[in-house]
Amino acid sequence: MLEGSRKNHAVEVSKSSHTAATKALIKQLGATVVRTEHATCYASSFDSGRMFFLPEAVIKPRKHADIGVVLGLANRRGVPVTPRGRGTTLMGSATPKEGGWVLDLLKLNRIKVDDEAGFAHVQAGAVVAKIQDAAEELGWFYPPDPSSRAFCTIGGNIACNAGGMHGGKYGVTRDFIVALKGYLPTGEYVEWGTATRKFAAGFNLRDLWIGSEGMLGVVTEAVLRLIPKPASRWTLLTSFEDEVSAFKAARVLFGAKIQPAICEFLDRHSVQCAEGAMGTTIFPGQPGRPIILLELAGSASEVKESRKAVLDWAKEHALGHRAARNRGEAESLWAVRRKCSGAMFQMGDAKLNEDITVPLAAYGTFARFLDRLRKTSGLAIPTFGHLADGNLHVNIMYHKADPAECVAAEKAVLALMAKVVALGGAISGEHGIGLAKTPFLRLQHSEAEIGAMQAVKRALDPKGILNPGKMFEVFETWKCAKVEATFPWDHK
Repeated sequence: MLEGSRKNHAVEVSKSSHTAATKALIKQLGATVVRTEHATCYASSFDSGRMFFLPEAVIKPRKHADIGVVLGLANRRGVPVTPRGRGTTLMGSATPKEGGWVLDLLKLNRIKVDDEAGFAHVQAGAVVAKIQDAAEELGWFYPPDPSSRAFCTIGGNIACNAGGMHGGKYGVTRDFIVALKGYLPTGEYVEWGTATRKFAAGFNLRDLWIGSEGMLGVVTEAVLRLIPKPASRWTLLTSFEDEVSAFKAARVLFGAKIQPAICEFLDRHSVQCAEGAMGTTIFPGQPGRPIILLELAGSASEVKESRKAVLDWAKEHALGHRAARNRGEAESLWAVRRKCSGAMFQMGDAKLNEDITVPLAAYGTFARFLDRLRKTSGLAIPTFGHLADGNLHVNIMYHKADPAECVAAEKAVLALMAKVVALGGAISGEHGIGLAKTPFLRLQHSEAEIGAMQAVKRALDPKGILNPGKMFEVFETWKCAKVEATFPWDHK
């Protein structure tokens, strides 16, 4: 949904039927846990997707048992409940669309690392960066690293199956979940798995919860698998003639069985924004060239061996390359990646940030499609992302006060999603569906597939109280520009 068409005030959902339930909950848990003052409710009425829906109460549990009480009462009284961590999601997944109660899990934030087993026992409100820090103090490493890792919580990462720059080599959140504890929407306590390396007792409902965006249950605790902290790292920045050349070179690298810990791509538009923000040219004499930023990680011998192969690759395929001699220089090379997203607002005052995934074989085709999309839409579309796993962030920039640009942006995102699916890709790699991507779910999935998902939802949440209005229902405000699902240009 376009920012220009979002309401700039909280929408008060009718709450008369929920008032008695809220009073009953306050009686059970107390007014310090069940907060109803406007300021607290307003602060939980939106997430980073900036869609506003005012809840009737925000519940801040002191202990796990409080969650069972909340969900049990909500299920009996039919009160919608929206689980929430830090609210960094961009898709509206943590907004209380149907009002009701927000279940704020930030106070449940304990972290304990089992050094012997290589596990981290964490509560849902634990901040991801703090989990990583606790692991690294003991020589362990937790790889999933969303850009919001300094703020986001592990519960939200589990809900959206978050990824990050390390996804190509190490995987995403799902790949590091050993076991989960939490509550069904009915208020019943459950445990999915144990703190063991193997578990084959019954259906794997643990993985069903991961990526379900808080619609099938509330995670209270998780056991995370850790890996040994890499002993050595090495960073290389490379530039290319154009996006197609960069993508071709990346395919050669991966085809040689070289697996960087990080492989970040920035197209020429992203680089131009970053260079403007930094006031310098990344490669002298090569302004605005697409770049690939690589980091190798592992044992000293593994990195040394791969480094030679990567340098040979860069000499053959890149216009220019620059290697970091130490961690300080590596940090300076990373400046371009950190600057590009915020700097894009010089191309427009609003953007649609779409985290699509495309197959490796389709990289070149996708680059050419984006060039056509820029021309036909008349909009700037800077693109960057995680090249090792095909998860690219396509940013459709527009001016929210310009109706023509709003329409063009909506048409562009529809064309983008159709193309991604046609290429065998995914409409979301790590952000989830939430509210913002509901118009595209049926491009990705057949009615039979969606029906199966809805059947699971009904089985676990028969009264539909947990995070309702998300994923399956097309968010109405999307239709504000009355854009048809057909496009005036060829997106095949």
